[in-house]
Amino acid sequence: MKKIITQSILLTGLLFMFASCKKEFAADGGVSDAHVNMTTYDYLKSKPIFSSLVTLIDRAGLKDMVNSNCTFFATTNYGIDEYLKAMKNIRAVELDDENITYTLDSIPLFRVDSLKTYIFDGQLGRDALTTSGKYYTSKYGDIPNVQFKLWLDRTYNYGAYVDYVDYVAYTKIIGTDDSKELDINDIPVEERDKTVYVQSSGIITTNGVVHALDGYHRLFFNTDNAN
Repeated sequence: MKKIITQSILLTGLLFMFASCKKEFAADGGVSDAHVNMTTYDYLKSKPIFSSLVTLIDRAGLKDMVNSNCTFFATTNYGIDEYLKAMKNIRAVELDDENITYTLDSIPLFRVDSLKTYIFDGQLGRDALTTSGKYYTSKYGDIPNVQFKLWLDRTYNYGAYVDYVDYVAYTKIIGTDDSKELDINDIPVEERDKTVYVQSSGIITTNGVVHALDGYHRLFFNTDNAN
């Protein structure tokens, strides 16, 4: 008889299946040990894949916020690198100079402060989330015409041994919630909601929870040309 299980129970098998990935992460969203005996900031700093994120946290002066009782959706170096490429292209056009450099230090501080949109009060592990989702206010505060929804995306086509798997998802709602619209094609592309899935969910630090975002997620949901 099939059993209904979540990502955390699938962890052992999935870690083996995705052994080619960085060993602290599983592609399903689990980790080999959910609890880490360090703060969120120290955990991120201990992982090279978050080195760029830590630099931005320091620039924005957000270490104390990150180490408060909160849930942090963490962007990897890959997502930040793609953002830097996109910003370089924009500046190159503005300055008519394709040889400019654009680094982490080039990002304006007001923009770096937007890291707060990835931080939410309380410990929002997967057990606190539902398939219907809920709107949460980030540490950035209210943003006109924008909401953030945290939810579980239930996938049924996973395999023969399980009924479904729930993936932790983080959605930037632009205007109305697309999931409540009859036809998403009626929504202009620039106004469509943007969803990113969590690569590794429920990392429990001494002060909160970390969800590592999929490497394909570009910082601040940026969609400008990065080529």
